[in-house]
Amino acid sequence: MIGLIYFAVIVLANTVGSVSGIGGGVIIKPILDFIGFHTVTEISFYSTVAVFTMAITSTIRQVKARNNFNWKIIWWVCMGSVLGGILGNVVYEGFFKLFNDETTIQFIQIGVTVVSLLFAFLYTRFRFRALVLTTNFWYFSCGIFLGALASFLGIGGGPINVALLMFMFKLPIKKAALYSICIILFSQAAKLLAIFFSTGFSPYDLQMLLFIIPAAAIGGLLGTKVSHRISTQNVTGIFELVILIVLAINVYNGYQLL
Repeated sequence: MIGLIYFAVIVLANTVGSVSGIGGGVIIKPILDFIGFHTVTEISFYSTVAVFTMAITSTIRQVKARNNFNWKIIWWVCMGSVLGGILGNVVYEGFFKLFNDETTIQFIQIGVTVVSLLFAFLYTRFRFRALVLTTNFWYFSCGIFLGALASFLGIGGGPINVALLMFMFKLPIKKAALYSICIILFSQAAKLLAIFFSTGFSPYDLQMLLFIIPAAAIGGLLGTKVSHRISTQNVTGIFELVILIVLAINVYNGYQLL
């Protein structure tokens, strides 16, 4: 039963995540936290696998559709996100050793997620004046920050990816969503490799992946198809609506931990 619940959650989350560029993890993790069937560490791992799978399927579809990517931005941001993904996992494990308490770690993750969501919502709603940074240094630095944040939170990237890309490089939301999915692909690959070479995958119930991986792939494919058929205004509306919903779930989860 729990596998079917996870399947439904992940299909829906990754469909919305692929359309808006938020990756799905920002929806998956708080909902699975709310369900409470697995530990924080297990949920973080399952969320990582889900958004990584979604990013693979979505990126392949986007490349086949021959979307006009700026490969220079993608290369430097994604390379930064690989390093950031590894650093984020190191920080997560460091916090876990420091506090040795899953509740504390979950509370920290919720706090950082809420701040990220508020920034993303306020930026897309009020459209603060964007920067126009064009050097490789800024592309790489942006990737490190986003990759580390995504890995630490276990959400793949979330709205902060799209908002920061729009803010730093003055990208339209649809283009930022495409690049966000690429960042998610590389940062989550780095995190999975870091897990493999540190603790390995044996601590996790890998049978759950029989539900998680197909659901994530279906969500990624559906999201890409929907993205091609809706307007920029609709993408922005979905983006902001999801932020508000997930913000409410995170605040509730945080309140439950008090």
